[in-house]
Amino acid sequence: MAIAEPAAVGGVRDKGLKSGALGLLSSVVIGVSSTAPGYSLAATIGFVAAAVGLQSPAVILLAFVPMLCIAYAYREFNAVDPDCGTTFAWVARAFGPRSGWLGGWGIIVADVVVMANLAQIAGQYGFLLFGADGLAASTFWTTLVGAAWIIGLTYVCYRGIEISARVQFVLLAIELAALAVFSLVALVKVYSGHAAKGAIHPSLGWFNPFDIPSFSALSAGVLLAVFIYWGWDTAVACNEETRDAEHIPGRAAIISTLCLLGIYLLVTIACQAYSGLGTLTNENNQGDVLAVLGNAVLGSTFGKVLILAVLSSAAASTQTTILPTARTSLSMAAHRAIPRSFARMHPTYQTPVVSTVAMGVASVAFYVGLVVVSGNVLGDSIAALGLLIAFYYALTGFACVWYFRRDLTQSAQQLLVKGLLPFVGAVILTACFIKSAHDMYASDYGNTSFHGVGGVFLVGIGSLVLGLLVMVVCELTDPTFFRRRTGPPAPAAPALTPTAP
Repeated sequence: MAIAEPAAVGGVRDKGLKSGALGLLSSVVIGVSSTAPGYSLAATIGFVAAAVGLQSPAVILLAFVPMLCIAYAYREFNAVDPDCGTTFAWVARAFGPRSGWLGGWGIIVADVVVMANLAQIAGQYGFLLFGADGLAASTFWTTLVGAAWIIGLTYVCYRGIEISARVQFVLLAIELAALAVFSLVALVKVYSGHAAKGAIHPSLGWFNPFDIPSFSALSAGVLLAVFIYWGWDTAVACNEETRDAEHIPGRAAIISTLCLLGIYLLVTIACQAYSGLGTLTNENNQGDVLAVLGNAVLGSTFGKVLILAVLSSAAASTQTTILPTARTSLSMAAHRAIPRSFARMHPTYQTPVVSTVAMGVASVAFYVGLVVVSGNVLGDSIAALGLLIAFYYALTGFACVWYFRRDLTQSAQQLLVKGLLPFVGAVILTACFIKSAHDMYASDYGNTSFHGVGGVFLVGIGSLVLGLLVMVVCELTDPTFFRRRTGPPAPAAPALTPTAP
């Protein structure tokens, strides 16, 4: 197995990945699947409703704004530098190697953390689908099955990007069909008068963000909603395996965010209309709203359709979480920012062997470790994801504005897509990051605390501080990458070559 060097080949650094394996449709499917729409909605709608009340659709729209803005930043960066390291490679060129390294670390840590919850959901829902409620409530059995899910899907990723894409088509089709059936049946029952007590007709007032009671409620709601959009950037992380690598991944990212907006608005409106706020804000239901409403809307038998949707969603997202993480670490290794062994490629499957397997092993270890320590810590780690996501998305947005600063005066379009949109997205996410970090510091925020500091804050900010320590170790081990200068302000150029040491 060879270790790839980041040499420029046709505008794309050749790291040994299988070029041209994906098209626009496959990239969009991977981008949408990676967000896990079914699982994300099931785990988040209740908490958003508790934060902002009937204005949940408004928050879904508001959270979409920074996502679309950052998607444009990804598109513009990818057009001149289609590197599978995405944030890592681009931020390093804009702000320097250490900033880029921390951006890559943010991606890796966020993906490892979410894998734990995806595995838990896959374990629980696998049993619920077959009516084994007792096993679904067993920590041992759900952990065992969840770990098996990670191992199995790591193997799928190991076998190649084309097999991964075919699996995603099937899983996403099941998921979206189930969500569509649920939403349409719920809305028909609302308007026909056959919904549950407390049902309300959808109103344009639901889209008014000014009815949200406070900025704290708004920032909390937006950060929660940012989590459900997170993942579309997987379409760009597979850029070196995509046809027309400079253009298709960026388009797929934008199309993915638009598709997600439609899915999330439809399901959120359907849930809120059918049950009102009572069911959604009930603390016993918030962790899994769709399971509760699925039985009410479709009946106990067809309610399993929603269980299948969330299960396929968790499985799809588990797979598409492994893909970008492995490619981020591959890029970091190819540029000698982490040990070069992570750049080893399989000669037949053309996949990053060490990076893929390491992601699977780290995810299993993290998941099992948190389960052994405490289920409350696992819950807090998921709540901290919003901080990590906001961190590396905002960093990418600011990097885009700075990197393309000389292009901004060339035309109104250049100013919009390379300057204003990325900057607005980055500012919104930064504001949410700062406000939420301040709120999370309180000892009563989340399920755990340590010496008066909230556990969610410690996991989110602590993981970024840990990244600084790991970066120092990597720099002491091999300083080659860290001695490089930033790239030039982006001229209109077909591609960028590696900066010399």
